[in-house]
Amino acid sequence: MNTIFVKEPEQKRTWYIIDAAGKPLGRVAAKAAHILRGKNKPTFATNQNMGDYVIIINAGKVAVTGGKEQKKIYYKYTGFVGNLKHHNFETMIEKHPEEPLIIAIKGMLPHTRLGRAMFDNVKIYGGAEHPHKAQNPQPLEV
Repeated sequence: MNTIFVKEPEQKRTWYIIDAAGKPLGRVAAKAAHILRGKNKPTFATNQNMGDYVIIINAGKVAVTGGKEQKKIYYKYTGFVGNLKHHNFETMIEKHPEEPLIIAIKGMLPHTRLGRAMFDNVKIYGGAEHPHKAQNPQPLEV
């Protein structure tokens, strides 16, 4: 079986929009990562950035189950001795509503240069408004 190589001008990228209000965090992130990698296309190749653009709105209203609002802890190390910062999901969503989705989606993409390029195609907003109406995004159900 031969590998299909699609040149950049021949790639057709579409814009999708996901409303995360009341949806589980992991399912929204998994669906976004699937579209960002391009696995929904018949010309998918692991060595190319084939993915589409994804807009996620209402990131501040994403749901978690099982009491993870208080139990789920995000750690961040500053690089200095004794400065391991930690925040639970509840405080993280209050300060930076898009941050839990950013962390979840980055964890589901490849941890390489190609994965970083794929992550550039996602736009996450805490509220219902977004500045990408001109791209005419298609709604995507989770």
